[in-house]
Amino acid sequence: MLERLMDLLTGTRRITLTEAQLGLKSRKGRLVDVLGPGEHRLDRKHETVELFDLNAPAVAQSTIAALSRADADLAETHLMRVEAGADEMIVILRAGQPYATVAPLASRVYWKAGGPWELERHAVGAAGLLPTGLGDRLVARDRTRSTALAAKALGLEAYDVADGHLGFLTEGGVVVAELAPGRHWVLPPATGVGSKLVDLRTRVHDVTGQEVLTRDRVTLRVNLTAGYRVTDARAAVSTVRDFEEALHRSLQLALRRIVGTRTLDQLLADKVAFDADAAEAVRTEARGFGVEVGAIELRDVILPGEMRDILTAVVAAEKEAEASVIRRREETNATRALLNTAKVMADNPVMLRLKELEALETVASRVERLTVHNGTGGLLGDIVRLRD
Repeated sequence: MLERLMDLLTGTRRITLTEAQLGLKSRKGRLVDVLGPGEHRLDRKHETVELFDLNAPAVAQSTIAALSRADADLAETHLMRVEAGADEMIVILRAGQPYATVAPLASRVYWKAGGPWELERHAVGAAGLLPTGLGDRLVARDRTRSTALAAKALGLEAYDVADGHLGFLTEGGVVVAELAPGRHWVLPPATGVGSKLVDLRTRVHDVTGQEVLTRDRVTLRVNLTAGYRVTDARAAVSTVRDFEEALHRSLQLALRRIVGTRTLDQLLADKVAFDADAAEAVRTEARGFGVEVGAIELRDVILPGEMRDILTAVVAAEKEAEASVIRRREETNATRALLNTAKVMADNPVMLRLKELEALETVASRVERLTVHNGTGGLLGDIVRLRD
């Protein structure tokens, strides 16, 4: 009560700042001091205090400018300015834990009272590419947050390159670094930083649904397939905008040239083959943007509905004619065999009787009772004569 009475008599007021607070005291609108933790007495009419939370110790540009104009020495005492060179990044540690990073040619300002602070300087590559393993170590040191949150807090971006692939880091659309399989960390110095991935494995490219007119003016729908692999990844991403699109266009044009110079019968006779000259032209063009093309084949030749019905009828007629020829040939062979047999029987009565007995045996095996009208004597006499 006594303190309050004294404040009223002296025209002052009291303000208490915690350990996590800092205040800028102004007198008649002019910044005059920086207040730390503890109790402070202010002129009730002429002095004000702007409070800052040291849990968020970054200082705004407007505050930096105001404090520097009011008292440069005061600014030097309470502000920590961190500036990175062109080929380095700075890791800011707060109480031993990674707190923030400063990209090349960038700067940050913090309240010194928000520390304790430590600075680590590391060389970086083009587009802010960190040395191998540095990003993982920085993220792992932050034991209070997940990997994603720690990376976000540090301003780091991860680029993952799978096995069998090769990555490229670009800045402003220009390739500046090559990324081997694995995880890479980047501290982007500015916008315009990106990445491109190239699959180095052997793959197959399909050109489907191409409607092409043959030399004899038949419209076909043709599908083509080609095997390929990237042999020069840098050329593939820098020579053309999209190497797969360029390969597709080259195959498409070659397909149209081949189909347009052949008749329907020629295509149907050898639909798998691809013209050697056209294939070599495709391979030569593809080598120019780092792609090696392997086998090229026509996979499907699809006929229009009416043409398909006509060709089906033609094939059916051809097969029927072949079947008729085969039947006549077999009938001729059978007749010739019967004629030869008859001649042999005419010249050899004994063989004729043996054939009769074979026929009789066959008939007898299929009936329950056999009646011999010539009598058993005549049958036995014939058998005896056969034996003689």
